[in-house]
Amino acid sequence: MREDRERGSYSVGRARRELIIDVAIANFAELGYTQTSMAKIAQDAGLTGPGLTHHFPTKKHLLVAVAERRFHMLLQLAQQAPEDTDGTGPLRQMIWLAGLLHAQPGMIELFVQVTAEAADPTSAAHDLYLARYQRVVDELTAGFRKGVEAGHLRADLDYDGLARECIAVADGLQLQWVLTGGRIDLLGLIRNHLERLAPAILISGRTVDLSAEISPARR
Repeated sequence: MREDRERGSYSVGRARRELIIDVAIANFAELGYTQTSMAKIAQDAGLTGPGLTHHFPTKKHLLVAVAERRFHMLLQLAQQAPEDTDGTGPLRQMIWLAGLLHAQPGMIELFVQVTAEAADPTSAAHDLYLARYQRVVDELTAGFRKGVEAGHLRADLDYDGLARECIAVADGLQLQWVLTGGRIDLLGLIRNHLERLAPAILISGRTVDLSAEISPARR
């Protein structure tokens, strides 16, 4: 009986934690991280201040939890991308995911905020970002190698290095987008970089138009 109560208590606590993260995501996306207060999140979640800090002692703790949720969601979406038929699948996938983030400006600010936190080796964000970068690099590299195996991409290139380069450009442009108050063409600049890269990795050497939207595959 006691064990059942403990499981029930854990389930309630877990559901409340997920609700807080849902509310935080909505507020961060609409208002931005810096403009969202813990008091506002507590109010929207139907909690008292102490009720919120029981689960997340500070806004930084909540920031890391929200970032972890977003990374998980983006990885799930990436795995639903249409099958690559010409070697440009990984490039189109990067454009598509960038577009998803661009549609929620507050989440780009959040990404930059957590990046600053991740620079501190003692922060929980450090291990999260380290794992996130390795996972994204691995996923992107695997996509490139499938293109090599299918005969679309050159086999003499360092695709791990190229994956890191693509991620560095996309992440660096997100930082510049935040610093300029959204005045740079984030998606256009990312697309231009990837379109310049495409002829260098395709066996055909052809130019490609990556402006066409893609939709996740039904699986």
